[in-house]
Amino acid sequence: MKTIVICSGGLDSVSLAHRVAAERELIGLISFDYGQRHSKELGFAASCARRLGVPHQIVDIRDIGRSLSGSALTDDVAVPDGHYAEETMRVTVVPNRNAIMLAIAFGVAVSRGADAVATAVHGGDHFIYPDCRPGFIDAFQAMQNHALDGYASVRLSAPYVNVPKSAIVADGTKHGTPFEETWSCYKGGEHHCGRCGTCVERREAFHLAGITDPTVYEDPDFWRGAVERAGERAAG
Repeated sequence: MKTIVICSGGLDSVSLAHRVAAERELIGLISFDYGQRHSKELGFAASCARRLGVPHQIVDIRDIGRSLSGSALTDDVAVPDGHYAEETMRVTVVPNRNAIMLAIAFGVAVSRGADAVATAVHGGDHFIYPDCRPGFIDAFQAMQNHALDGYASVRLSAPYVNVPKSAIVADGTKHGTPFEETWSCYKGGEHHCGRCGTCVERREAFHLAGITDPTVYEDPDFWRGAVERAGERAAG
């Protein structure tokens, strides 16, 4: 099955790229520059493509991104520290981001003769990001079936949609993902900050998977307290 992977350069999508390369015919990676706070992760996506020996395309949708205002990932809004279960994390939502990227990726897939587009949305995203939930994935596939009816058939592959990030760490390990060659942090410093939602989630995932985390964090111990506080709020 000829597959294009949407790759941000993060742990999830790079792990997915390695999985697809091992199990299917990976024909390319596609990334998006939507005016995110930093573009550091795109360099890691490019490195992944070189490592796997496939083309890498960066689609410039910064003009669209400028219209999706109000997010800490696109505007001059402080990135909150803490666990994704915190209500403050809603400021990291970029409205319709996945719907926009997937629509473009499906068009590219058809033009390249691909059979599938793979995305690394996962179960840990469900609380905060509505366009990462199973219902969205199913609805998007149904919409594309209508959009391409009689012209092409492209499958939306989301193998992680019902599993936690720790399962992705385990899967990435199985397929030889070099986790040190991935970038998650929203703040884009020299090292991962260790405090933002995606850093906390990343650190917790390695812990739950029982796999050594090679990531260098500015604050390597913050995640424990953040996870505890999130658990207390959920329980009370």
